[in-house]
Amino acid sequence: MTLRAAIVGPTGYAGYHLIDRLLRHPQAELTYLASHRDELPDIREEFPRLLGRVDDELAQCRPIDIDAIARAADVVYLALPARSSMTHAPPLLDAGLRVVDISGAYRFPTAELYEQAYGHGHTDAEHLPCAVYGLPELNRRDIPDAQLIANPGCYPTAAAIAIAPLLTHSLARRERIIINAASGVTGAGRKAAAHLHFPEHNEGFTAYSRIGHHQHQAEINQSLTRAAGQPASVLFVPHLLPIDRGILETIYLEPVDAEVTEEELFEALEDAYADEPFVRVREDLPNVKHVVDTNFCDVTVRRVETDAAVMLVVFAAIDNILKGAAGQAIQNMNLMFELQETAGLV
Repeated sequence: MTLRAAIVGPTGYAGYHLIDRLLRHPQAELTYLASHRDELPDIREEFPRLLGRVDDELAQCRPIDIDAIARAADVVYLALPARSSMTHAPPLLDAGLRVVDISGAYRFPTAELYEQAYGHGHTDAEHLPCAVYGLPELNRRDIPDAQLIANPGCYPTAAAIAIAPLLTHSLARRERIIINAASGVTGAGRKAAAHLHFPEHNEGFTAYSRIGHHQHQAEINQSLTRAAGQPASVLFVPHLLPIDRGILETIYLEPVDAEVTEEELFEALEDAYADEPFVRVREDLPNVKHVVDTNFCDVTVRRVETDAAVMLVVFAAIDNILKGAAGQAIQNMNLMFELQETAGLV
C-alpha cells in the first residue's frame, strides 16, 4: 500500500523534517501541504534544501481546506501550536482522517489537567479522552487502533524512556526524581525571540522557563505515574544549549534500597528495550552528537555511592526534532497503519 500523508503547518522545524522523512518513506506519499498564512508559501523558498526534491504542485502550500485534505490524504500531521491544533483536529477527525498532533494539545486526558500544565483553557475537551499518547516504547499496544495520536514532548520522551524501566522493575523510588535537561535552540521553534537571537544565545548556557512549573514536568509525571502504577513526582529543570539540535538529560533517582546493583539497573534497561528498534542501551555516556539526525534514544545508568547516600544517575540523549517530534510522529504513523516501524527513519 501507499499511504497518503498531509501536513498542516509545514513551515516550522518539525514540518520540514516531516517533509524530509516522508519523501524518503518507502510506503508513504506526501500529498498535501496546508498553511494558515494569508500569503501561501512555496515550501522550497522556506527550506531551500528541498529544491529538486518536491515538484511545483506539492511545493505550493494550499489553504487548510478540510474537504480537500480528506480527498488527498489518509493521515494528517498537525505541526501547529496547541491552540491551532484544537481548532483543526476536530473537523479532520470528523472527516474520517487519522491525525498525529505534534503540539501539546492532546497529551492530557482532561481539560483541567491541560489547563494546569499550560495555563490556558482547552477548546476541544471532547477529543481528549480518545487521544492516545504516542510514546511507542511505553504505549505501543494502543497506537495501532488510534484515530488521534498525541505525539509526546521532546523532553518527556527522553525522560520517560530513561526512567520507566527502573520504576517498573522496582529499582528506583518514584518520588524526588530530579531531571536536569538541556536542549538545542531548535527546541524553541522557528519563531523570532530576543533570547534566541544569535549574539544573545551563542556561547551561553542557562536554565529557563518556569522552574518547577514547566508543562513538561506535568507530562513527565503523568508518564511515570502510568509506568509505576502509583503517583510519581519529578523536579524538571530545562536548560538552553548553544547548539542547533539535541537533548541530553541527566536524571537523579533514589534506589529502593542501598543494595540495588548497577548490573540490575542495566538488566532493567536491556529487558525493557531489547526489542525496541530506536532505544540503544549504552555502556558509555550518551552524547548528543551520536543521536542528532536520528530517531534513536541513547540511554545508560550509573550507581553512585557517596558518604551520604547511594544515588542512581540515568542519562538519555535524543534529537529533539526527530525522536522528540517529527521522527516519533512518523514512527507512530507506521504503527497506526501496520507498516514497518523503522520505515523512513533509518
